[in-house]
Amino acid sequence: MKNTILSMAFLFLANSLFSQSIEEIITKYHTAIGGDKWASVKNMLMTANVDAGGMMIPVEVVMMSDGRMYTKINFQGQEIIQGAFDGETVWSTNFMTQKAEKAESDDTENTKRGAKSFPNALLTYKSQGYTPTLLGDETIDGVKCFKIKLDKKTMLSEGKEVPSIEYYYIDAENFVPILTETEIPTGEMKGKIAQTKYSDYQEVDGVMIAFSQASGIKDGMSQNITFDKVLINTTVNEKTFTFPSN
Repeated sequence: MKNTILSMAFLFLANSLFSQSIEEIITKYHTAIGGDKWASVKNMLMTANVDAGGMMIPVEVVMMSDGRMYTKINFQGQEIIQGAFDGETVWSTNFMTQKAEKAESDDTENTKRGAKSFPNALLTYKSQGYTPTLLGDETIDGVKCFKIKLDKKTMLSEGKEVPSIEYYYIDAENFVPILTETEIPTGEMKGKIAQTKYSDYQEVDGVMIAFSQASGIKDGMSQNITFDKVLINTTVNEKTFTFPSN
């Protein structure tokens, strides 16, 4: 009798967890990371020291709510900009020549299409016209998660429109993402799955930020970055976003 009651209890818990609608899950996710306080976030500045083969490299990441962004690496006295977007141009510093180079036109167009997805595409899906689908549950690193497929319409790959899909794994208890996945559409890694794992969530000015992020290829190597500082609505140098005239 006791075992029967326990079984019924676990069954009820499982059903209650995964009978929630996709809208309810996303709403709880939004609430868990700060809710409407995100509307007042205009920028985030994050700093870290990344271990590159025993060498600690200072890194600064800036993201603006309007989609502008850059990553600045301080390497052997040189400031190197990677993945910068000034609203019109995507560019990076060439490590060999130390010159700024514009990205391919496809990359620039895709960045423009996603520019209004701050803090991420799942939370802004309605305004972007994206379609989320609840695929069920999956266990990631021992954590039961809701698996959500987000259809982001299309993106450009080699000049052609191709599906743009992301997968979010939302912790079913705490309602924060612990993993995202995206299929790589171009280049040498075409067809492989890019993954980012999130952990060590901390509150910063009322919003929750994952201070530890590990990015890489599914079933392959990954690079972990642990931020030592995150600033919200801070002063940033606007010139850093802009493609320089070499």
